[in-house]
Amino acid sequence: MTEDTILPPSFIARPDGLRIATRYRAGAGPTIIFLPGYMSDMLGGKAQALDAWAARTGRALLRLDYAGCGESEGEFEDGTLASWRDDARLAIDTHAPDGPLLLVGSSMGGWLALLLAQDLGERVTGLVGIAAAPDFTDWGFDAMQKATICRDGRLVEPTDYGDEPVLTTYGFWHSGESLRVLDGPIAIDAPVRLLQGQADPDVPWQTALRIAERVRSADVQTILVKDGDHRFSRPQDIALLIGTLASLTEP
Repeated sequence: MTEDTILPPSFIARPDGLRIATRYRAGAGPTIIFLPGYMSDMLGGKAQALDAWAARTGRALLRLDYAGCGESEGEFEDGTLASWRDDARLAIDTHAPDGPLLLVGSSMGGWLALLLAQDLGERVTGLVGIAAAPDFTDWGFDAMQKATICRDGRLVEPTDYGDEPVLTTYGFWHSGESLRVLDGPIAIDAPVRLLQGQADPDVPWQTALRIAERVRSADVQTILVKDGDHRFSRPQDIALLIGTLASLTEP
């Protein structure tokens, strides 16, 4: 395959019948799993850049859209952190049922990567968080917002990242609260790299330090980019991400 090869999506049926869209590029080395953020999908800038790099270098890469997102079936408001974690696990079990894995998670995807890495154990040879946002159902909402979610079952707010407002349902919020990871040790022994912009308006850069402190692995590096924002999609950000991945996939 060439760098500009566009892979068509393939679909995996969940136990409830909903079909999850995935794109799997076969290749060498650990299979890189890209986990998008909240209200994002596998056709975003970072995901596309990683796919082009994987095609160019012959590396294995798996992308997916959670149910209700991107090309997958389902309604967004029915999704929870647990159900999207399970969507990712289904995609992994289908396309990369054995062999080493390198998890890459953006924002909420970084939270999912931490959860999946603990479940997958020794198969995970590395984890890269990009503005990883574990436990944002706790620190990402103030008391009034949480009260609205609990009272109305949803919170709808404008966003700078698109035309659609951000919807947070009680189901998602409650699921996130039940899967918080920063309150105790995070049982991951693989190398962990945390890329975080200090100009990120959504995820405090100190979150990366909290993750680093909680992860059990001794091989943890936190890379702070002083002028980096939440998207982390500038050419220099993408170059840093790819360079980090390359260092974790070298024999």
